[in-house]
Amino acid sequence: MATDTAAPAAMKVDGSALAGRALAAAGARHMFGVVGIPVTSLASRAAAAGVRFLAFRNEQSAGYAAAAYGFLTGSPGLLLTVSGPGCVHGLAGLSHATANAWPLLMVSGSCSQPDAGRGDFQELDQIAATKPFVKIAVKATTIADIPRLVFQALAATVSGRPGGCYLDIPSDVLHQTLTESEAAALIDAAAADSTKSDSSPPKHKSLDEGIEKAAELLRRAERPLVVFGKGAAYSRAEDAIRKLVDTTGIPFLPTPMGKGVVPDTHPLSATAARSLAIGQCDVALVVGARLNWLLHFGEPPKWSKDVKFILVDVCEEEIELRKPHVGIVGDAKRVVELINREIKDQPFCLAPSHPWVEAITKKARDNVLKMEAQLAKDVVPFNFLTPLRIIRDAILAEGNPAPVVVSEGANTMDVGRAVLVQNEPRTRLDAGTWGTMGVGLGFCVAAAVAAPDRLVVAVEGDSG
Repeated sequence: MATDTAAPAAMKVDGSALAGRALAAAGARHMFGVVGIPVTSLASRAAAAGVRFLAFRNEQSAGYAAAAYGFLTGSPGLLLTVSGPGCVHGLAGLSHATANAWPLLMVSGSCSQPDAGRGDFQELDQIAATKPFVKIAVKATTIADIPRLVFQALAATVSGRPGGCYLDIPSDVLHQTLTESEAAALIDAAAADSTKSDSSPPKHKSLDEGIEKAAELLRRAERPLVVFGKGAAYSRAEDAIRKLVDTTGIPFLPTPMGKGVVPDTHPLSATAARSLAIGQCDVALVVGARLNWLLHFGEPPKWSKDVKFILVDVCEEEIELRKPHVGIVGDAKRVVELINREIKDQPFCLAPSHPWVEAITKKARDNVLKMEAQLAKDVVPFNFLTPLRIIRDAILAEGNPAPVVVSEGANTMDVGRAVLVQNEPRTRLDAGTWGTMGVGLGFCVAAAVAAPDRLVVAVEGDSG
């Protein structure tokens, strides 16, 4: 009499299915990438578990999409690549995410472990290749490792300063099997372990003292300035920063992807008076932005040699590196909320007639009028201003919700930053901290997925 072997076989779960289920259980909802040996089954198994797979023609663009998705949603973007050259191509998006402090997990298949070192198909030491660009790089050496490493790597992408992480799953591990009950137990255990530690950032020992010093410095400043970057946008700090600006009357300056945290049209915007603002301010509260090349390293001659920086950053090493007058380690939204609370006890507000506010608003108004005069001209053949004016007017006509503007290319991006208006946070994506070209179309896909209710507008040109 024949025995029925179909039932036991149906109860087996392979490494691809386990990885897909673990990703879904950890909260992943979208995955960008290119399928092929040995990860095709992983993509289909993840999709079956509820993770939507978005297929690309190359890993570079998929990586840029996954990086932007992490910024726009606050959840890790997922990038799936094949082994060897697929992993190498994925390094572009992976490194871009880390440079911009955006959460991304790259998952790659790799050659079979027993054949490593023997010239296997697309063989590469992918842990060594990815390490310079990530917070952690881990490898599943058996199928039982997969759930734990999935949860660990995803958590690492968003802990502290967000960034890229890497998970390597060899082809032999993807084909290993275990039972349904074993698979469920491993995922449950990994999920339980991930919730044991307090996910909220620890309170820094000098937080209260830093908040008090920050509020006092702003209160006593003659020419204060609030500077915020894409880290503030990522942390959803817009309400707290808007309250700080409105309550104190302090002018503000966003970095390019910080635009919209407070509307560009706000009367205290110093964007059109940038040189005056950073050159003459005596106290600068910098939130979610690094004092790197984008802010001239916080040094003369662009900045006053006497400026006192209040630096808010999730990374203590960043504060130690920059040595500000006051350094506050913490999430941008939480820290600004605490500064608002501190100021509330002893409120102050710079009136529109205050010499500093008046100087900023006058300079900004004069520069805007000059630019508008240039924008009004129909230049033939057109320069950068003519098409950007048309694009700006079309975008403004769209109303709410504001479109996501993806901008890349040297002059296209730089001139567009002055012309195109951002009145909502996380509605501008550009070349970022690394000045990366080629990000445009991947960013567009990510924006369409992350913000399906918004129009996505790509403004690309020279060098893009």
